[in-house]
Formats: sequence, structure tokens, C-alpha cells
Amino acid sequence: MRLDALYVNGRFTTLDPDRPTATRLGVFAGRVAGLDEELDGLPAGRVVDLGGLPAVPGFNDAHHHLSMRGQRLRELDLRVASLEELYALVRDRAAGLPGDAWVRGSGYDQNKLGAHPDRAALDRAAGGRPVWLQHTSGHMGVASTAAFTLMGFPDLEVPDVPGGSVGRDAGGRPNGLLTEQAQDLAHRILRPVGLEEFVSGIALASRTAAAEGLTSFTEPGIGLGLAGNGPLDMAGYQEARRRGVLLQRAVLMPGSPNLHPVGDSFGLDLGMGPGLGDDRLRLGPVKVFSDGSLIGRTAAMCCDYAGEPGNRGFLQEEAGTLRAFILRAHEAGWQVAAHAIGDHAVDVVLDAYAEAQATWPRADARHRIEHCAVTSPEQVARVAALGVIPVPQGRFISEIGDGMLAALGPERSRGCYRQRSFLEAGIVLPGSSDCPVVEGAPLLGIHDLVNQRTSGGRPFNPEEALTAEQALRAYTTGSAYAVFDEGVKGTLARGRLADFAVLSDDLLAVSPEAIKDIAVVATVVGGDLVHDLLDG
Repeated sequence: MRLDALYVNGRFTTLDPDRPTATRLGVFAGRVAGLDEELDGLPAGRVVDLGGLPAVPGFNDAHHHLSMRGQRLRELDLRVASLEELYALVRDRAAGLPGDAWVRGSGYDQNKLGAHPDRAALDRAAGGRPVWLQHTSGHMGVASTAAFTLMGFPDLEVPDVPGGSVGRDAGGRPNGLLTEQAQDLAHRILRPVGLEEFVSGIALASRTAAAEGLTSFTEPGIGLGLAGNGPLDMAGYQEARRRGVLLQRAVLMPGSPNLHPVGDSFGLDLGMGPGLGDDRLRLGPVKVFSDGSLIGRTAAMCCDYAGEPGNRGFLQEEAGTLRAFILRAHEAGWQVAAHAIGDHAVDVVLDAYAEAQATWPRADARHRIEHCAVTSPEQVARVAALGVIPVPQGRFISEIGDGMLAALGPERSRGCYRQRSFLEAGIVLPGSSDCPVVEGAPLLGIHDLVNQRTSGGRPFNPEEALTAEQALRAYTTGSAYAVFDEGVKGTLARGRLADFAVLSDDLLAVSPEAIKDIAVVATVVGGDLVHDLLDG
């Protein structure tokens, strides 16, 4: 037997209890052929010396909008500290554009700016051009007057939108802010981007993610719907793979609007369902939205937001409609991934999951709650009892943690973005970022899971802190389990996929505060280097 590749002189943490460490790893046909003495006497077509550096199983992000990340990398980066800076960025971009060209930007956070951008101010900054600026959460955005004209509202007589809201000034005229389903007013003229632009965005984001050690991800929402781009999204991913510009393994969640009756069943056209594809690109769970954003204060809560009497957010669909969809998808064999951030939304989703299982029992359905952000101890116990997988985001802690603490107040914040509580309840915990809502680098997410401190320096939820090993397992074995991949991913052992990341330091040995400073030296997918600084 001749190996395709042999990686030597490494310090592999395998996460395999039968062989927790190794110094050599052999690759054949994209799989781990063996470790250490199992490789004795075997020649290899390529030998790579890791120079004594530590290596871990490839990072797997269970909730990463890679295609959206690619598009945002082309837009104005609005992660600034003041509205004045934001308007200046818009002004500078507009100055170089034709008079009717769109100014697009994303990443602003009103918690850091003091307020949302304003339509009239955008009109002045952009010189009357159409503007669409998306909030960092993706759950809201702000439009200029010219943008509303292109949406079909030249007189600014914008109607209310079910499942969303239209921000209005004291006189009732739109102030530019569109939340949740109201964003469709903008999306219907800005989406879908063309296939070439979509594929090139995937390529751009994939290269960036490879440099962060990402070898697998689950994209939560393609096609029609709030998180998708358009009906050709799957074709775009297939083309990106064909061209070799999709460097990671991808599991794609179709958004719920893409499912419909098909014969006697319920799903995608031709009866396509979860699992279609291979270990590089396949369909996964169906994504459905129940509520909105915590920092945007649209997530559906059981109690008022701090400082906002009467505001408990809202569901994007009526509870009965959401329940009916979940039951239909479960009956048809789909794994369901429901976006639920507020504790009220979590209850609605858990009720539907429980009814679905009681009506059509199915072993190991592994339904998911994306974010599962605000939960009581009773809800944690219920998640465990139902076998549901919560998918919280560690990186939210530092980047938007101050805004979440402000939205909840000190007492209710103790139930926000639990991790340790889930593990202690016997729940499998995945690692995820929700990039591009926040930075996608897995090491940054691991850092926050361990350190639990906001960018403002405040402790976030110290009782929920993980050890470095628990956080690493979340970003490897946990994320694999969340899409039924635990048999091939998450650990380095014979027969497993040969995916790993080579690091500048051992994240299990450095001080917790230093995890964020570790660099990714190389990323390997299927035995091939997709990011390589080993000779640098």
C-alpha cells in the first residue's frame, strides 16, 4: 500500500480515547490510513513535516452562513463606533459610484452606535442614492428614501408587514428601519445575486475560513427565505465545488419556504431530502425561523426587555403555523433546525417537537434549536429529555455580549447562551459562530466559550464557562453529531476523514486568555493542504 500523504513530526490531539495523541498521520483516499506505528514501512507520495507543531481535528462550525459571509466581504464594513463614522463610510463609498448605484453595507450594531442609522441622514450621506445597510444580526436593516422608491413606495406609504416591523418617526413616516420579515421589501429587489457573483462570494469566504482552520460547516438557510439568496443556491454551491473553490465540507439547510407537498410527502422538488449528496456537499436539516434577534430586541420573550415595558419581541409566524410546519416536516423524515432565541420562542418550538414525536415517533430525530439563547433550567431539562440539539454561539459573548446583557438585565442574563448547563444535562453541544453576524474564526469562538468576557470587559456568564477541551470537542465532535456525522468526523482515527488544523500553539496548554492569539498554520481537508503557512 502506498499512502497518498504522510504527515510527520506533529503533535496530534486526536480526541480518540483509544489513542489520544500521535506524531504521524497517514492519508489514503482522503481518509486517515493510520497513526504512528500503524504506518511503519508504508511509502507515501507526499511527506509533510509539521515541524513539531500541535494539530487538532478540523474545526466544524455548526451554524455558519458562508455564502452570506462572501457577499458581506464585498460590502461596506459597518463595525464602527459611532453613527458619524458610519455616515462617513457611506459618503465615501457613494462618492465613487454612479448616481443610481446602490450603497450596500453590513455589520452595524445600534447598541454600539447609540441608535439605528436614519433614512434622512442616509439620504444626505449618499447624495440621494439607494442605500441598504444590514444590521450585524441579519434580522433588520435600514433603507434610504431612494431605496424605498425602488421597492415601490415613492410616496413612503409603506404598509406594515406581518412577522416584521416598519420603523416609523413621530409622524408615522418610515425612518428607514425594517425588521425581520419586513426586510423582504428590500430583499425582493436585491436578491438573488447572480450565479457568478454567488460562486465568487463562496470562493472568497471559503479561502478566509480555510485560513481559520475550518474544514466543515453547516449553512443554515439556502434558497428562498430570510437567510438564503435565491432558488439557485444549491446550484451555486455545486458549481463552487466543481471549480474547486469550495474548500470545506458543507452541509446545506434549505430554508422552510422551499419545502412543499411533493406527491404524498413533503419536501423539495423530486422528493429530494436530507442526506442527498456526499461527504463534500450534501443537504441537511430544514431551517425555520420562529423569532428574531436578541440584541435587536425582536426575539420572542416571556418577559419584557430591560428598560422597554411592553416589548417582548414577536414570533415571525403565528405559533400554530410554525407548529404545523414542524409537524409536517417531522412526519416526512426531515431533521428540523428551528431558529429560536427568546425563551417564549424556545417553548413554542419545544412544544412542536414534543407533539411531533408523540404523533409520529422517530428514533434519534436530533431536531435542533439554532441559538437556543435564553433558557430556564426547566427548558434545559426539556431539551435534554427530547433529545434536541441546542446550537449556541460562543463568539457572541465578546462581540455582542454587552448588548445582550443590556437587553436582558442582570438576573435574566444568567440564562443567556448556556453551554456548561447543556453539557451537565447530558446534551451534545456543537460549536458555532453564526458568521458573519460575528467573526467566524473557531479559535475566537473557543476563546469566548472558555473566557466568558464581553468586548467591554464585563463578565458575561462565568457559570457557563467551558474548559478548553470541552470547547474543542464542541467545535469538532459536537458539530459532527449535530448533522449525524459523528461516524466520520470530529476525531482522528483510522477510517475517519483526514481533516485537521495545525496550530502555532497548543490550545489545551496555553493560558485561557491566550487562546485567541493562536494562529492556524495549516488546514488539511481530505489529506490535502487548503491553507499552508508551514514554510512561512
